[in-house]
Amino acid sequence: MTETTQPTTRRAARESAAAELRHGVRPGTRDEAPEGSADAGPRPGGGRRRRGSVRGVLSEILLWVAALAGLVCIVLVILAFVAHITLIMFRTGSMAPTIPTGSVAIVQQIPASQVHVGDVVTVDRPGELPVTHRVRAVADGSTSGERLLTLRGDANAQDDVAPYPVSTVRIVRFAIPGLAPVIVAFGNPFVLGGITIGVAVLVIWAFWPRRRAATEEEAEAPGPRRASHESP
Repeated sequence: MTETTQPTTRRAARESAAAELRHGVRPGTRDEAPEGSADAGPRPGGGRRRRGSVRGVLSEILLWVAALAGLVCIVLVILAFVAHITLIMFRTGSMAPTIPTGSVAIVQQIPASQVHVGDVVTVDRPGELPVTHRVRAVADGSTSGERLLTLRGDANAQDDVAPYPVSTVRIVRFAIPGLAPVIVAFGNPFVLGGITIGVAVLVIWAFWPRRRAATEEEAEAPGPRRASHESP
C-alpha cells in the first residue's frame, strides 16, 4: 500500500493547483476559513434575510388583525339577527354617573312583560329620539302584552313626564364608557378613507412579491465556482 503525502516541491504544488482549477475549485479554498478571519464575517444576504423576517412578522400581524376584525363583525351581525342585540350611544348625561356621556351600551330587545323595576331600558318614542332611563314602576297596559313604564334618569330629580306604553323594550346589558367618540370618528368619511389607505399600503408592503430580492440573494450567496478551461 502506498501512502499519499502532501507535495513538498514547487513543481508538485503547481501541479496540485492546476488540478484544483480543472475541477472548478479555487486553489487553497478546500478548507473552511478559520474562525476570526476575514472570510468568516457576515455574508452579503444577511440584511435581506432580516428584512424578509420583518415582512413575515408584519404579514402575520396584519392577517390576525384582519381576521379578528372580520370575526367581530360576523359575531355582531349574528347577535343582531339571532339574539336582537345592538349598540346604542349615550349623547347626554341623564344616566350619569352609572352610564356617563359618551358611553356605548349593549342592549337586547325583550318583551315588556319581562321588565322589572330597576332595569335600565331603551324605549322608542314616535317622532322623537329613543330614551334610555331606569324603570321606576311597571303597570299593566291595555293588552296582555303591553306595559306602562315609568322611567327616570339617574341624574334627574323627577320621573319622566308620562308613563310609556310599550310591548317591547331594549334592556341595557352593560355599557362601555368613552367608546362613543371612537365610533363616531370611524363614521367620518375622511377618517375611514385615511384608515383604508393606510391599511392598503401596509398590506401591499407586507405582501409585495420578494422574488427579485430572493434572486439577488441567491446570486450573492457564496459557493463553488466553475472555472473555464480548455481541454488538453
